Amino acid sequence: MLAEKSFRLGEFKLSSGATSDYYIDCRATTLDAEGARVTGRVFYDEIHERGWQPHAIGGLTLGADPIVVSVAVLSAQRLRGRASDASASATNFRLIHGFLVRKAEKTHGTGQRIEGFREKGAPVVIVDDVCTTGASTIQAIEAAQEFGFKVEGVICLVDREEAGGRAAVEKAAAPATFVALFTTTEIREEHLRMRQQEADPLFAVRAKCEMCDRPAVTNMPQNRCEVHRG
Repeated sequence: MLAEKSFRLGEFKLSSGATSDYYIDCRATTLDAEGARVTGRVFYDEIHERGWQPHAIGGLTLGADPIVVSVAVLSAQRLRGRASDASASATNFRLIHGFLVRKAEKTHGTGQRIEGFREKGAPVVIVDDVCTTGASTIQAIEAAQEFGFKVEGVICLVDREEAGGRAAVEKAAAPATFVALFTTTEIREEHLRMRQQEADPLFAVRAKCEMCDRPAVTNMPQNRCEVHRG
């Protein structure tokens, strides 16, 4: 979905001021109905598989917003499902609440920068959609720590693999672990594969013949090599 809906080739100016031959608009995926569902799933599964036990997840608005909501909703659905599953222990599933980090403190009302979950000392996971320089992720980490949260981990949907972003986030997050679910290399490859398949629907990219281990040259009706394509 990221390759299909979010990735674009061209000439773009990034928020950092740099230019790039591609652009990734993750919100085209994370705000899509099906995209929101699978986004929540990949973040939730990553948290669960790493054994993290956050009371909440959050990040800098606006990129983190749909991720936070998707995971929070999924955690409630999973907890409800556990009630009817006698084999699931109480520690396997728990509510993961959400919080959002404003880019600046409000100048009215309570003037708070952290919105939503606000339990000092609680373990949390910081999330973001794209990491380029890492600036937005680092702002969220610093705001969470300043508020009094304990940062248990940091997860980014897409690592652009440039501008030293990963190293900067890892330094800010330490000793917590920084995880990137996807890289732009992976998304670009999938995007190009999809374009190639649209241009030549008979060509099965990186597939093997279902009759042998030779590379497939057609996927209509099944993946077949030159020998077995007939």
